[in-house]
Amino acid sequence: MNERKTVIALGFFDGLHRGHAALLERAKQRAAQLDADSAILTFDMHPDTFVKGASVELLNSAADRGYIARRFYGMERIFCIHFAADTVRLPWQDFMENVRQTYAAAGFVVGHDFNCGWRGEGTAEKIAQWCAARGLSCDVIPPVTLHGEIVSSSLIREMLREGDMPRAAEYLGHAHLLTDTVRTGFRIGRTMDYPTVNMRFEEGVLVPPHGVYVSRVRLPDGTARGAVTNIGVRPTFDGARVTVETHILDYSADLYGAHLCVELLAFRRPERRFDGPDALRAQIRQDAADARAYLGREEV
Repeated sequence: MNERKTVIALGFFDGLHRGHAALLERAKQRAAQLDADSAILTFDMHPDTFVKGASVELLNSAADRGYIARRFYGMERIFCIHFAADTVRLPWQDFMENVRQTYAAAGFVVGHDFNCGWRGEGTAEKIAQWCAARGLSCDVIPPVTLHGEIVSSSLIREMLREGDMPRAAEYLGHAHLLTDTVRTGFRIGRTMDYPTVNMRFEEGVLVPPHGVYVSRVRLPDGTARGAVTNIGVRPTFDGARVTVETHILDYSADLYGAHLCVELLAFRRPERRFDGPDALRAQIRQDAADARAYLGREEV
């Protein structure tokens, strides 16, 4: 039986923000018209790592992008290509043909500023012409603006560095989030009656300001719970490695090994060192009360 055709949104999609959402929505529309599956194609590494030799601080991991594409935008298929030095040198026509054949593409959707292949010669205009010559659909999406600004990953990156989670969420179209498998931690929170689930940011992913956040946790069964998340190095216990420790409000279950999503809703206070466990326990109690007040009657 032949593999189902796809309509593929092409791009790196860092953060999968409102600008990217326009591509995904068009891909879904075209897929419905062509009786194909909607798909997104992204890369495991940012192209600038090879093209410009520059390290790019990413908004999220490839796994996060796949999660967002499925959960928020209902994309049916997620493709992730390993981006390596030979990918940079590949002529853009060869890149497009490889993608077309590998993923049974019936059409593509690209942003107005998208390019691919050697020296970025595969512009959106050329890709549209290439598709037309082969009977493939191709939609080129113009920039999306909000409050007079073009929505971009670099703009959102600055918001996150400042800890402005509500504004970042407005431009993202969803809360900034982290997905990861719950790791074994130091179990200190459990000894203070505030057990936490422990996660980490992947190397190369932007770490927001260290401190305490009101958050929301999506559990494996799809339900959501209000929570308090600490991002930092645990200075009270002389930590060094950045960890993400989340206490789920009014919830108790063994989640080790589970795959969770933590959404960061609001930055509440910087991380600081306490005189000892008792002082830290009192502050965590206050943080939990603050989170409940912030969430209020919001359906989490």
